[in-house]
Amino acid sequence: MTRVEICVETPQGIAAANAAGADRIELCASLDVGGLTPSAGLMRCAARGNLPALAMIRPRAGSFVFDGDEAAIMVDDIRAAREAGLKGVVLGAMRPDGGLDHDLLLHLSDHCTGMERTLHRVFDLVRDPAAELEFAIRAGFTRILTSGQRPTAPQGADCLARLNALAADRITVLAGSGVNAGNVAALIRATGVGEVHASCRRRAQPLADDGAFGFGPMPGLTDPDAIRALVAAARGAGQAAS
Repeated sequence: MTRVEICVETPQGIAAANAAGADRIELCASLDVGGLTPSAGLMRCAARGNLPALAMIRPRAGSFVFDGDEAAIMVDDIRAAREAGLKGVVLGAMRPDGGLDHDLLLHLSDHCTGMERTLHRVFDLVRDPAAELEFAIRAGFTRILTSGQRPTAPQGADCLARLNALAADRITVLAGSGVNAGNVAALIRATGVGEVHASCRRRAQPLADDGAFGFGPMPGLTDPDAIRALVAAARGAGQAAS
């Protein structure tokens, strides 16, 4: 059965994912910059739901090259996710030379005993995805979230198919970015992946002074109908492939 993960950034998103048949939540702040670490309060809110939730551990936007102070913050945020009762965390870090930061990821993993770990889309930036997939397996990651090194998963379908074949049931390839009910069946057929990731967001109605004082727009709303449609399409495609 194809599993569907929904990334959310608000209590409304947590409730929508729980109500609409998703299998798992990726919990973030600031999805518009690719996701940052959620607050401890939002972690506890997600833990009260019925779905397993994994917290993004990313202390800031921008580069995935982190210094020692940022690494220490990430360790504290992993601890917060554990204390909140979340199922796991979502990690990623790079070296300036274009490879994953193995030392930092292993150090962070030392603090994740008993928790699931997803390697996030930093993977789409690495120079040698096959070698880094093998590292992720050795390091004990549960899954890799990837769009096949292209901006969207449908565009990266050929790479996703190769990665899924290389994974050979040793790690889960989670296809994400640009995935929706209209394209998920073709994506599953083309790649063989058993898990997909999407936000299923729609724009919130702006307030009259939205952004006028530099506070930024309202976050998008997670659409439960879009989740239901995605789940139905993914389930149908998964059953046809099995």
